[in-house]
Amino acid sequence: MGERRQRVRVGSDALQGLVEELAIGLQRSVVIDDPLVRLICSSQHFGDEDPVRIRSLLRGRADDEIIRYVLDQGVARWPKPDFVKGRDDLGLLSRYCVPLRERGELLGLLMVVAPEGTLTREETAAVAEAVPAITAQLRADQLAAAEDDVDMRETLHSLFATSEAARTSARQQILDTGALPDAPHAVVSVVQVFRTSEPPGQVEIALRGALERFRRTRSADGVMAVTPDNAVLLQVSDRPLTARELADQATAVRQALAAYLDSSAAPVLGIGGAQEGLTDAWASHAQALVGARAARRLPQLKGVGAWESLGELAVLLQVPDHVLSPSLLPKPLRLLLESAGGQRLEETLRAFLEHAGSVPRTAEALQIHRTSLYYRLRQIQEITGLDLDSGGDRLVLHLGLRLHELLQAQTDQLAG
Repeated sequence: MGERRQRVRVGSDALQGLVEELAIGLQRSVVIDDPLVRLICSSQHFGDEDPVRIRSLLRGRADDEIIRYVLDQGVARWPKPDFVKGRDDLGLLSRYCVPLRERGELLGLLMVVAPEGTLTREETAAVAEAVPAITAQLRADQLAAAEDDVDMRETLHSLFATSEAARTSARQQILDTGALPDAPHAVVSVVQVFRTSEPPGQVEIALRGALERFRRTRSADGVMAVTPDNAVLLQVSDRPLTARELADQATAVRQALAAYLDSSAAPVLGIGGAQEGLTDAWASHAQALVGARAARRLPQLKGVGAWESLGELAVLLQVPDHVLSPSLLPKPLRLLLESAGGQRLEETLRAFLEHAGSVPRTAEALQIHRTSLYYRLRQIQEITGLDLDSGGDRLVLHLGLRLHELLQAQTDQLAG
């Protein structure tokens, strides 16, 4: 799905002025990046530009490989300035990196290009003297932007609420402020991060960075709300976004999070079904939450659960976690699973049900002779006491198998 490249949170004129003043005094290029190593503002060049700097200026962000390299140096946790070593293979010159913090919170990174890998005592003193004013201005810029973020978070909370009156009011507010057009189609995606060793605040920044490129695309307009460990993206469009477009978008989000967060992060995405505009966006949000739960429980989904492809699992996944237990398995299925040869018979039953009871197709899928299949099906009926020609009995067994799949995934997660 195509997206328009946007420069992220470009610094204010006041911040740009402070950066230029420091750069002129040092006669070195100076950059302010956000905690994800995305460009906020940059000084003029002093003949020390490298390919990384040029690409960042053109695109508004560094390549994913550069971002991951810098973050892997631990800059988000550095208690004091240090050098990020250059990498010829990446086109990166060494940089003097100063974490900009306020009360322990990382606001951004001040980078001074230093090809020789060192600064004089006078230069480091000049940087240290400039840091308090730059940090204060960066915080002021962020607070101004944060006001809009809080408003949108509250608006979307109301738009997805159970109260129809709250939803109607939120919809009107979105339209009145021009945040979104009154388009006929809407879809919601949610992103959740459950575990990571990243410092506080880094996940929220990463979620914002991964999603903000999709607020405006060739196909849709969107708004987002982000909290410390999850995010929601609401998109509206003149035509429904295709499954392929949404899958490509989810892949791009996961790739961005892989660049911004370390390998301990476990992000999952849920994609709701297409609904009729802002009026029914709440339904897509509820479906997206179920999709995220599916992605968390089922490894085969590879971190992305789309409501439209969940089938009967969409119903079972709405069973609360504290209720989901082996006691919910139908007794006939439990008898089958506990029987001698239960695993083989379970595999046979699953193939039979998923091929709509077709003996030829089931035998082909299992690569066994039809006579052997008939023998196994008789065994299944004898053990369960159910009739495989009965639609109701088949439904009981099929839902039971899906439930068993969820329980097995839950057991594997706990073991891991």
